[in-house]
Amino acid sequence: MADSVEDRLQALRAAIAACRVCRDDPARGLAHRLPHEPRPVTVLSASARILIAGQAPGLRVHESGLPFNDASGDRLRQWLAVDRAAFYAPQNFAIVPMGFCFPGYDSHGSDLPPRGECAPLWRRRVVEAMPQIELVLAVGHYAQRWHLGPDCPKSMSETVGNWQHYVRRNSGSAILPLPHPSWRNTGWLRRNPWFEADLLPFLRERVRALIA
Repeated sequence: MADSVEDRLQALRAAIAACRVCRDDPARGLAHRLPHEPRPVTVLSASARILIAGQAPGLRVHESGLPFNDASGDRLRQWLAVDRAAFYAPQNFAIVPMGFCFPGYDSHGSDLPPRGECAPLWRRRVVEAMPQIELVLAVGHYAQRWHLGPDCPKSMSETVGNWQHYVRRNSGSAILPLPHPSWRNTGWLRRNPWFEADLLPFLRERVRALIA
C-alpha cells in the first residue's frame, strides 16, 4: 500500500530534524560552518492551506523550537488576526522558513541572513510535499525572491507594493508578499499606510476563509 501524505511528511520531518549540513558540510567551506548545534524549526502539514514562508529562526525561536515565538510573531499574529492557539494549529498554518536554523549574529549583533544550504537542499521538496497549499505568505525578501522567482523586484517595498499582482496570478498557489514583522520595519509601516488600510483587510479575509 502506498504511503499516505502524512507518512511522507513524517519522513521529511525526520530528515530535516537530522540535517547538519550547515555545520558539517557548509556551502562556503568549513570556515563558514554554523557555529552552534543546528536546531531546524519547521511546521509541515498535510491539511493546512496557508504556508508562512519566513526568513530564519531568531535566538528565542532556536531556544524554544517554536516558530515566531517572539515579538515578531506577536506582530504577525496581529496582522493575521489570529491568536496563538490558531496560529500554532498545524491544520491552519504550515510554517517553513527559508533557513531552518538560527544563523547566528553578525558583527553588529543583528541576525545573519538565512543559511545558503537550506533552500537548495530542502525548499522544493517541502513545497511539493504540501500540494494542498493555496496561499503562501512570503515574509521578507529572501522568501519573496524564492517564491516569486524572476518576477521579484530587488526592493522589498516594490514587491509588497505590488501585492495585488502576485496574489492574483493564475498559476500555482497565490503568493502574498509581506514585510518582515520585525520592529526594525516599524518605520516602513508608518511610511506606507496603505499596508494597514488595503493589504491587511485582504489578508485577514483570506485567512478567515482558509482556516474556517
